[in-house]
Amino acid sequence: MNVVSMHKLLMNDGKYPTEYFFQTANYILGLQESDGAIPWEAGSIVDPWDHVEAAMGLSVAGETCAAHHAFEWLKNLQHENGSWWAAYKSGKAVDASRVETNFVAYVATGVWHYYLVTQDKEFLADFWPMVKKAMAFVEGMQSPHGEIYWAMDTKTGINKDALITGCSSIYKSLECAVCIAKELGQEHDKLARMRLNLGKAIRSKPERFDRTWDSKSRYSMDWFYPVLTGIYSGSDAKKRLQVRWDEFVEPGLGCRCVADEPWVTIAESCELTMALLAAGEEAKAHALFSWLHEFRLDDGSWWTGYVFTDKVLWPDERPTWTAGAVLLAADALTSHTAAAQLFTRHAPDENQQEQSVTPPAPSVAKP
Repeated sequence: MNVVSMHKLLMNDGKYPTEYFFQTANYILGLQESDGAIPWEAGSIVDPWDHVEAAMGLSVAGETCAAHHAFEWLKNLQHENGSWWAAYKSGKAVDASRVETNFVAYVATGVWHYYLVTQDKEFLADFWPMVKKAMAFVEGMQSPHGEIYWAMDTKTGINKDALITGCSSIYKSLECAVCIAKELGQEHDKLARMRLNLGKAIRSKPERFDRTWDSKSRYSMDWFYPVLTGIYSGSDAKKRLQVRWDEFVEPGLGCRCVADEPWVTIAESCELTMALLAAGEEAKAHALFSWLHEFRLDDGSWWTGYVFTDKVLWPDERPTWTAGAVLLAADALTSHTAAAQLFTRHAPDENQQEQSVTPPAPSVAKP
């Protein structure tokens, strides 16, 4: 199926192209290891965040047994304090130098997504202790100002700085954790307060982010993740995406990873597709997703990205997490599963309910 026919299918028929994406799910399945781990590529590392992204892709494609196995892998390797190391290989840590908070929190998003797809409440109950422990770890990493520190270093302790992208991801994970707790009749007030305070920090305390390193505002994820994860919604979300659209979006190709580099990346483009849907920009979302299909291989895998000045696919990688992001975006565009709106419709926090918050124009300067 070529780019034109895929665009026509999604724009006019609006149906999930099962046959087209069967191979993409198969690609992830083919790389999943016997213990449930989903590495980036064959023989590569597994990190908790990207592992969950690939598992969610499997759920979209109906491969729920494999997705369940992926969550079992996480449960089996969870530390007593609720965390996971940054990276694993063959079931053993290969980067035990730190624990990253957004990696830890993302399990809540994956578990809630699985439940939305399957309506398997027994699964939800089985994995709630894992989610609860993960969120307890994250709670211990929240500053009095509301932001959540990005990592715990095994040698130097807590790195007391924060990332907009990482905290935005955690904000969504906290929403999902609240949803799980409510569904199971568990206490959730503490989780809701954590989310409320985090949202306030991201919206109104820019000085709390990128304090000890160069600003990450040149990265597209800092631009669109607060929309993708529900920190900004409605007209505020639309305005945020409009402000830097021309900096990050290369017409006909996709979303740049970094504003000042001629490199579009498929995963970021898929996530931006969902952020556009969340902002009510459906035509832009369909158009952006339609540009990506030239980066698909015959086996259903997808390249990481493309350097358009050199006309080179780079790096020479076809990660499972990119395939997962493609499947999530396709679901969001076609409402294929009951989880299709996970990243396009968000529960407001208390602050959003009380007032409309207009986001400041993203700055390219270091705070």
